[in-house]
Amino acid sequence: MEQQSAAPPAARALVEFLRASSTGPKTRVGLLGGQRRDHFKGSGAVKALLAPAYKKAQAKKKSTLPPIADEEQAEQALHAVIPYAFFLRVDRAESGGKERHIQVNQMQLFRQDLYYAWFYDGSQLLLQLSGFGMILLMLAGVMFPLWPASLRVGVWYLSIGVLGLIGAFFGLAILRLIFYCISLVVLRPGVWIFPNLFEDVGFVDSFIPLWAWDIPAPKKSKKPRAVDGSEAQSTGQAAIANLPGQAGPAEANVSSAPEAAPSAPAATPKNRGNGGGGGGGAGGAAATASQQQQTPARRIERPSENLSALD
Repeated sequence: MEQQSAAPPAARALVEFLRASSTGPKTRVGLLGGQRRDHFKGSGAVKALLAPAYKKAQAKKKSTLPPIADEEQAEQALHAVIPYAFFLRVDRAESGGKERHIQVNQMQLFRQDLYYAWFYDGSQLLLQLSGFGMILLMLAGVMFPLWPASLRVGVWYLSIGVLGLIGAFFGLAILRLIFYCISLVVLRPGVWIFPNLFEDVGFVDSFIPLWAWDIPAPKKSKKPRAVDGSEAQSTGQAAIANLPGQAGPAEANVSSAPEAAPSAPAATPKNRGNGGGGGGGAGGAAATASQQQQTPARRIERPSENLSALD
């Protein structure tokens, strides 16, 4: 674009810093006019300019990056880059899957809550050199019969060496499996040679340590469920009531009742002198009370008898 070619060195250096994958903001892929475009959020660009990596790059000699101390200066620097069309403000659709549709907004300004699409792909020199190298490699493979004899012999030895390394790796894997099966019978729980051989570690760490016992990883124990106090009390009472030889709730209430009814007060000589009717009534009450004291209360064995007795 013509606007990009007219950009000052400070703006171009700022864009180069933001477009780098290691120091720039996180980008997402959107669809703009049927083409995929990387876009980012304004807050991500501000954070990238306030990161220590920017200060380190700005402190280098021959660096044209502008000094930035706070968010306000970062927003001003990014707003000054918009006229050169390295990135433009876009509106992103709220839905649409992983690659959402974006559209360029006519009002161009910079704010941290807005989205911006890249219209600058960075330096293409590395990509061009990579493509040229791939073409040379394919031509060299096609022209292998025309190579000098010494080069062809060297390639043959190199291929034999690579195949030997692959065969040695598979042989080591088979030998360690055989040794583990033997040790599993002789020395439980078994011994692995090079236990990190197939782990996701570096090349050197794959052969450290030399051997190790086959001890399984401890299983995570499940925490017991917390029981509420009222639930535990009711559960305990129900368990006690279900024990053999224990009386039910009705039996316990009846058994705990007093075995003898309270006796009525005995008639006094003063009461006896109050007439025949009154003396006869007092004597009958005293006789009834003495009879209740002599007759013990009968134990009710079943809840049904308890309910009939209460009726």
